Amino acid sequence: MIRRFISIVVVALAAAARTMAAPPDGQPDPATLTVVAAMSSGWVRNFNPFNETSRLPSVREFIYEPLVVFNSMYGGRPEYRLATDYAFSPDLLKLTFKLRDGVLWSDGQPFTAADVAYTFDLLRRFKALDTLDMANRVASVAAVDAHTVVFTLKRVNTSIVFEIVRVPIVPRHVWSKVADPVAFTNDTPVGTGPMTEVARFTPQVYVQCRNPNYWDAADLKVDCLRFPQVSTNEQLLAAAAEGRLDWFGAFLPDIERTYVAADPRHHRYWFPPGGTVAIDINLNSPSRGNRAAFRNVNFRRAVSMAVDRRAIVDIAGYGYPEVNEYASGIGRAYQDWVNGEAERQYGRYAHFDKGGAQALLAESGFRDVNGDGYVDNADGSPIAFDILAPAGWTDWVNATQLVAESLNALGLNVRVSTVDPASWAQRLISGDYDMAINGLFPGETPYRSFDTGFHSRYSGKTRFAPTRFTEPDLDGALDAFVATIDPTEQRRAMDKVQMIVAANTPYVPLFSNPTWYEYNTRRFTGWFNADNPVARPDVFDGTPERLLHLLALAPVKGQAASSPPHDTGTP
Repeated sequence: MIRRFISIVVVALAAAARTMAAPPDGQPDPATLTVVAAMSSGWVRNFNPFNETSRLPSVREFIYEPLVVFNSMYGGRPEYRLATDYAFSPDLLKLTFKLRDGVLWSDGQPFTAADVAYTFDLLRRFKALDTLDMANRVASVAAVDAHTVVFTLKRVNTSIVFEIVRVPIVPRHVWSKVADPVAFTNDTPVGTGPMTEVARFTPQVYVQCRNPNYWDAADLKVDCLRFPQVSTNEQLLAAAAEGRLDWFGAFLPDIERTYVAADPRHHRYWFPPGGTVAIDINLNSPSRGNRAAFRNVNFRRAVSMAVDRRAIVDIAGYGYPEVNEYASGIGRAYQDWVNGEAERQYGRYAHFDKGGAQALLAESGFRDVNGDGYVDNADGSPIAFDILAPAGWTDWVNATQLVAESLNALGLNVRVSTVDPASWAQRLISGDYDMAINGLFPGETPYRSFDTGFHSRYSGKTRFAPTRFTEPDLDGALDAFVATIDPTEQRRAMDKVQMIVAANTPYVPLFSNPTWYEYNTRRFTGWFNADNPVARPDVFDGTPERLLHLLALAPVKGQAASSPPHDTGTP
């Protein structure tokens, strides 16, 4: 049934692509890159880089350049931008950045350490802007001189450098005059990044063009970024198949047929492994019978063993994701960090073994007590639960359905329940669910995934930590990881983290989600791909490496740069 459903979707999307109207007369300028960095029902002019709800997807990195881009594809290797160096003090409580000389804001004013200090003071004064919780981790920020800024930490945290550089630095001479920086829409932004000039803005399309004072102008070969409004996968696929898009990222069913075949020479994609996708198990399930089962580690292990991850990847994911059969769920993106001993002890629970799962349930007292055909707890209390999935996320919904079918085959009474993504996220936070498909944050090291997923300070507070599984030793190991910069000590801490998670199976890792990335080589060269794996390649807001990607692109030879495009706003 799942296969038939997916086939119908593929046919519908392909038909949408075939019937899409021809591109309007006058294609965008050769040096204007057409990008889909987010879906939208209509653009709203908000260039406030701190706004987490209505910020446009082109603000960070493209308007506000980071101090450093840490390349997550290469273990967090620093790619220096506004900063040229950073260093911790011997006691690890001070972090000093050296800033690049000669950087100007787009209005021609000099960028200095005072702007950095001002930005972090702004976060302290306006809590709503401090989405990365800097106030609780940073005691003070001081501009020592024009090109030196020192962060004094409240406690040792060597991973905080990865978070500090995610804070967009804003110009003091502009923002100090803003009465309410929380509500400020920043209609005419002043930034240090490559694309600061808003050449056109409508709800259907907006265009950002070159910063006239960009410090790295010699490496910038793209004149403008064009962001058409795209609201559905069908609309995106139609525009992509017609060759209207240069850079985007999306799950496209049967991508070889629906996208590549439309222009085999130029339509390309690359899906390197990203963060872990798993079935979260709510140890505080609202149902007494489910809660009793879920708190039994052998029940959780049996659930994990019943899941055919390869089938999920091949059927629901069209082979795009990477199977995740690590007991800790660490995933392929962090291959160098894998704790081999944890896998030797507990790895069998992350491999498909229906017979082993049935035996483990029986050994642990789980059986059909009342004769209704479903497995119960040993005391006779029923086990019956839904697995929650976000509606419209086709690959995740189909993956969840396959998990449910596997558990049904094990004798468990399981159904799939889909709700809108906002409700799904809220129910994970509130604990109003039994099991749910979910993803973990990727990061420069495995720390971010495990910390945001399982440290007690996040438990039940975000959708990324919904299992309610906490362990003092796990908290201690995560805290130990960031309390040192010694690689040996960090490795020891991460080994312990993996051992605890693998031993307890608080979730069921399924696959490493692909980094969704498609591109069109007709107008631009320099694309990141498997033969040119410079950095994470997607264009989504939240991927700092997209700045490196933009700077690597250039118009195809013979297509000269010129003025911003004039178009109708269609994709």
